[in-house]
Amino acid sequence: MQLVRAEYPTPNHVLVHVSDPHFVAEGLLYGEMDPQLGLVEVMDAIEASRLKADAIIFSGDLTDKGNEEAYRRLRTICDAYAARMGGRIIWTMGNHDDRTNFQRLMLDEEPRPGPVDRRYNLGGLRVLVLDSSIPGSHHGEIDGDQLRWLAGELETPADDGTLLVVHHPPVPPVQDLAVLSELRNQEPLARVLKGSDVIGILSGHTHCSAFSGFAGIPVSVAASTSYTQDLALPAGQMQGRDGARSYNLIRIHGRTVVTAVVPVGTYRSFGTPVTAEETRQRLAAAVVIPGHTVPDQAANPSGGTLSGRR
Repeated sequence: MQLVRAEYPTPNHVLVHVSDPHFVAEGLLYGEMDPQLGLVEVMDAIEASRLKADAIIFSGDLTDKGNEEAYRRLRTICDAYAARMGGRIIWTMGNHDDRTNFQRLMLDEEPRPGPVDRRYNLGGLRVLVLDSSIPGSHHGEIDGDQLRWLAGELETPADDGTLLVVHHPPVPPVQDLAVLSELRNQEPLARVLKGSDVIGILSGHTHCSAFSGFAGIPVSVAASTSYTQDLALPAGQMQGRDGARSYNLIRIHGRTVVTAVVPVGTYRSFGTPVTAEETRQRLAAAVVIPGHTVPDQAANPSGGTLSGRR
């Protein structure tokens, strides 16, 4: 029997992408639902999967009002999950967040004025976080200083490429009313990104999963852990739902990024389950090599470094 090698190497980086927990200090979000229940539902599903991820990336709107106690509640819960799963968390600013409280309570930094942009190194993978929030507004923008910082970071390619995280997705909105809160003045950002080593863009903000491209780069948008948007409505209508939550599983095979939406919830199973051991046995019987490791570029979840724009 002829030996067959899989078309792609095994992933050298695995990440989890979640977004928009909209935590509140007390009470219910909009007087109707508890955002903590949704976050716990999603995080429980991630933990139950026994996934070994480099990092869990939150792409903004961590709180609904930027309240100190809401940040403390969110961090306490998420830090406990990260400790049990052996990973780290990367936080991003959203339009509902407060820059001062975000820096002090989520990044353990003395607050500085201006956008909160950061660089994280996960082994050979570089993660650049851009703060697209405009205080007092729901739409997003990226100013000239941020673009110059981004261009400077991208001058030197990273071994495994770069992921860009920005709360407002640089793609057409899925819902008509969402044009009011989109990322504005996108062309200067596209000019910086074209020809760079950015292999993917991760965003949130829309409360629904979406996929597109920007400057030749794949964009994946994660749904919210708080409430999601019902897209099965007539054009022009908008309605939130307390349910239909998910997280995005990001697997990077060399420089190829694969995003899978993972729904959470309990559903009836059917068919015969296949164990991991049986998977190995079937591949061996078919003389298939499932993939090869990218040499010397394995992710190092515990050894990542952080740098911020000053």
